[in-house]
Amino acid sequence: MKNGLITAGEQLLSRAAHVLEHHPRHVTALVAALLLGGGGAAFAVASLGPDPTTMRVQQVLEAVQPFALNEQADEIENRQLRLFRSDTVRTSDTVDALLARLSVSDAAAAAYLRTEPAFRANLRAGRSVTAETTPSNELARLTARWVPDSDGSFKRLVVERGSAGAFTSRIESAPLSVSTRMGSAVVRSSLFAAADEGGVPDAVAVQLADIFSGEIDFHRSLRKGDRFDVVYEVLEADGEPLRTGRILSAEMVNRGTLHQAIWFQEPGHNGGYFAPDGNSLLGAFLASPMEFSRVTSGFSMRMHPILHQWKAHLGVDYGAPTGTPVRVIGDGVVEFAGVQNGFGNVVVVRHNRNQETVYAHLSRIMVAGGQSVRQGQHIGAVGSTGWATGPHLHFEFRVNGMHQDPQLVAHQAHAATISAEARPAFERVARSMQTQLNAASSMVASAD
Repeated sequence: MKNGLITAGEQLLSRAAHVLEHHPRHVTALVAALLLGGGGAAFAVASLGPDPTTMRVQQVLEAVQPFALNEQADEIENRQLRLFRSDTVRTSDTVDALLARLSVSDAAAAAYLRTEPAFRANLRAGRSVTAETTPSNELARLTARWVPDSDGSFKRLVVERGSAGAFTSRIESAPLSVSTRMGSAVVRSSLFAAADEGGVPDAVAVQLADIFSGEIDFHRSLRKGDRFDVVYEVLEADGEPLRTGRILSAEMVNRGTLHQAIWFQEPGHNGGYFAPDGNSLLGAFLASPMEFSRVTSGFSMRMHPILHQWKAHLGVDYGAPTGTPVRVIGDGVVEFAGVQNGFGNVVVVRHNRNQETVYAHLSRIMVAGGQSVRQGQHIGAVGSTGWATGPHLHFEFRVNGMHQDPQLVAHQAHAATISAEARPAFERVARSMQTQLNAASSMVASAD
């Protein structure tokens, strides 16, 4: 029996050597896949599911009969491996440039894609694309994915080579999946530079600035050595991340002071961010209709730049380049969206029975009259339409038709607090989120 085992082992080694000699590409691809799997584990995010200490442990024993050694060797030798490579479409891409970057060498595939209407119409800059190729680098399948709207689904363009060698294409729809990721970084120069260094998307950094804008002045108060930890959602399609979602919890140390935020939505109410003690961080209105801007003219008397006379300025002007997104500062309904005298392109939003806001001189309007809008939603873009000497946003806040200082009103308004009935649920979420933030911080600390 011992000699039989040695002989079988020698046969397996011989067959493996034969595969390596005659099919090096197969073996290389297999080893690469194993290494990528191992590398991915090094960057894996800790599970954010239920506490494992509360889960029931059950042992399952099952007898497994392995294949004979010669059958295993046959399977390795006959396996036809497929190679995968993913990338993002660039503005300057041609069909040949994109295929070359995806390691595809296939004249027939390139000729088909140049004339395929679905491919030409849907493969736009910024979209994710994956190529599946044969060992000889011919295209077997090309898949592009994108999110067309916010209905929780994504589109998938599939270009596939059939058994006869001809290509076909189709567009499919499928639901997005939501995963949770962690991030942590130390500020050395700016918030966005820290986010880049920590591998945190810019969209998450923008949310972070919004959440803590009432407590931290991100233009002047950030200091070298400040740090943040964040847990956020990622929307995925076929395992590929397409878009970041909402921040679930975050904490930031600024000048030695700890600021914390937890997302919580009470049944029947709008969600919001709260401190661990349950106090709301986000008021009924955002402090500014723009994420990053500068005030060029406040709520006061001023020399009118066009009429050249002293006149009351009944709003606040924010200077920003044309096309900069403009967001609504609170929930409401669009009362007017269109052109209005000196305001040019303007949007008026009614927030309740006696409060409304005005967003003027827009280069474009992204909402329609009668549409419901949520706090922070983009409703237009900065422009210079109407009576404007340059690109800026004119913003007004009116109460019972009377103009109020927008900056004072925003700071004085408070959002609803968590009810007593929802307090136990909030405290459970707060404990879970704190555990996740601690994990994010410790993961980065161990990496340092």
